[in-house]
Amino acid sequence: MLQSFNINDTYTNILSSVLADNTRIVYDKGWCHWERYCNQNNITALPASHKDVARFLVETATRPAANGKLPALGTVILWRSAINRKHVDQNVASPTNHPEVADVCKGLARIRGTRPRQVKALREHHIKAMLENCPDTLIGKRDAAIIVLGFAAALRRSEICGLTIDDIEIVDDEKHLRMFLHIRKSKTDQAGLGQKIAVPEGKKLKPIKYLQDWLGAAGILSGPAFQTMSRGGKLRGSPMHHTDVPRIVKHYAASIGLDASEIAGHSLRAGFVTSAAVHGARIDKIMEITRHRNPATVMKYIRDADSFTDHAGDGFL
Repeated sequence: MLQSFNINDTYTNILSSVLADNTRIVYDKGWCHWERYCNQNNITALPASHKDVARFLVETATRPAANGKLPALGTVILWRSAINRKHVDQNVASPTNHPEVADVCKGLARIRGTRPRQVKALREHHIKAMLENCPDTLIGKRDAAIIVLGFAAALRRSEICGLTIDDIEIVDDEKHLRMFLHIRKSKTDQAGLGQKIAVPEGKKLKPIKYLQDWLGAAGILSGPAFQTMSRGGKLRGSPMHHTDVPRIVKHYAASIGLDASEIAGHSLRAGFVTSAAVHGARIDKIMEITRHRNPATVMKYIRDADSFTDHAGDGFL
């Protein structure tokens, strides 16, 4: 019997696949925040007026949350995008495109400032110290593999969690131990065409060894490479959530005396770029690993790493 084909369902599924899962989650949270504001102020959420959206952005960006802190301006802009996306999905004219809303965002940027938060880059000596603090337990082996692989391959936290056994290709030709990681989908490859990262054996951090130690101890032969575990150390078979990565990185960073508030999952990726720049790696070779499309993004890390080398004021300050 032939299955029925519903063009409307297919059309909806195709449209919904445009956004990455994490982006959709953020947008859903932003829309819920907007709906709650509308209910409290007895205004219409959809379709919304541009004046109500503008007022919402101003009040949200300038009113402290329950914890006493103002939300980041980037978060407020994301909520604006969430409102826009919901109107677009419903085929309704978006109020966020109105000049008054744009002017409000520009004004908030001037008042609040737009300097992005820059997390601390974890250098190779930080990673080595963190690895030494990982306990010789199954959870410790997993955490060590996450830290060193995230650093060595300049992985985003979603890419770490998305790795499967099928994505890992280890080549041992008796002279060199090498590894290729196949990233199925990433921030710069939303179409899922796939990206390939070369990871060397290494002489100091040895990322392949740590990964093999973890997989061997856990007995993982298929499925997610990094899995959630019970407190007793039993594998659950499900992939780790992207929020697990910064939690792990912060924990071990704090264990070596670093300020955990300055550390995030991105500290591994930023640390690879900074370390590579300090050691004189070419920018094109760095971009092969990080898969950045814009050299200017990589240059930001290189400038930070090289700020005090041959400083213009060395001779007189």
